Amino acid sequence: MKAVLFDLDGTLIDTAPDFIRIIKELCAEASVTPPADEVIRVQVSEGSKAMVRALHPELSDDSPELIGYRNEFLRRYAENIAVHTTLFDGMDEVLRALEAKGIPWGIVTNKPRGLSALLLEAMHLSERCAVLVCPDDVRHTKPDPEPMYLAAKILGISPEDIVYVGDHPRDIDAGRAAGMQTILAAYGYLPPERADDLASWQADFIVHHAKELQALWAA
Repeated sequence: MKAVLFDLDGTLIDTAPDFIRIIKELCAEASVTPPADEVIRVQVSEGSKAMVRALHPELSDDSPELIGYRNEFLRRYAENIAVHTTLFDGMDEVLRALEAKGIPWGIVTNKPRGLSALLLEAMHLSERCAVLVCPDDVRHTKPDPEPMYLAAKILGISPEDIVYVGDHPRDIDAGRAAGMQTILAAYGYLPPERADDLASWQADFIVHHAKELQALWAA
């Protein structure tokens, strides 16, 4: 293992609390009963449209109303991107252990670069992160392996020597397609329809807490 790449939301950073905060703000202003926190949480990996649709399930993806709600959602998120957001429990120790060994770590995410960079800066991770690959940087996003290959190229490390950690089937598919070792972060925002059969994701390893990553790599 010469490098480690992480998915961002739901794997490296627990961003759901701020998404939940914003959805509840919007619901309160519209006098609408908010979805349960867990309903919002499992939609995080599906993007802002999915989260807004949890608030307004009657709206189609291309409806002007949904687009308007989404734009307002993103505006509020960008203005206050890390009010309650934290690294997952144990993750800082994982990153520090990698850094102590001189093993670079980075991020491959489907989150837009503007928001990703803003979040990393707010979390004081920008200088520690060796590479950040976002949808803006590639023609094809995960589950296509293109972002994985780009990250490996920037690092100057063969994909076969890189481990990728993610909490969504597209993460594991992208990592496997690129020839990387893959780790399923079962503590993350697992899609409900795939949460009961984690073995079917075909990850090389499954962890249920971030601290298990250190033990796994040390084994």
